[in-house]
Amino acid sequence: MNETPTPEYAQEPPPLHQASVALPSAPPRVTYAIMGVTIFVYLLQMASEFFLSGSDYPAYLGMKINDAILVGQLWRLITPVLLHGSLMHIGFNMYALLAIGSGMESRMGHLRFLMLYLVAGFAGNVFSFYFSDANSLGASTAVFGLLAAEGVFLYLNKGLFGQRAQKALSNIVMVAGVNLFIGMSPGIDNWGHIGGLLGGLIFAWFGGPRWELEGIYPLLKLKDHRNMRDAVIGALVVIGIFGALALVKFLN
Repeated sequence: MNETPTPEYAQEPPPLHQASVALPSAPPRVTYAIMGVTIFVYLLQMASEFFLSGSDYPAYLGMKINDAILVGQLWRLITPVLLHGSLMHIGFNMYALLAIGSGMESRMGHLRFLMLYLVAGFAGNVFSFYFSDANSLGASTAVFGLLAAEGVFLYLNKGLFGQRAQKALSNIVMVAGVNLFIGMSPGIDNWGHIGGLLGGLIFAWFGGPRWELEGIYPLLKLKDHRNMRDAVIGALVVIGIFGALALVKFLN
């Protein structure tokens, strides 16, 4: 019996190969530095209360107080991220910063991560300044920004992570939703949380890591097609949007 040879175009494709690619890894120095400064400031708050008859002067000088901001104390739109109201308050925020920030810093790099933390904190405090007259303090504005940036990172790089990215992104949305729901309780500055989320989201959309695989199998590596110029653009967009919102509050 004669056999008809299989045409070349009908032959089965070669099997796909799987390759392990190392993810960027670096000690989270900025995360540790932020934690160290924040804990130091909280120790100053405790010392102030102990030695000055219960008066928390660091909080008085740096927390978000709308009337003080309106007379020109603009530093209060960022200094609240260094201040906390209780041991549980700072403990929860520093744990969240370490849990989320360590990975984000290794992917973003030290300077870009610091920019994210600061602009998210600024955005959260401006949002609170605009929508709430209550005094507030805490690093949760910036922490919510890190959470949003993590979600944007997973979305922008979902092609590399596949279904793992979808599952992780769903978890982030759930965590953010649950915390915003809890934030509806009295005494919690949920406007600051929402502003931090928006600030982190905007910054990461313009300046967060966007990875692509480069090279020939098995010599593959990840390359970030975003650079510091993109991060500066992202920071300026956040500062511009929320700075304009603060200006509207001043003019009203």
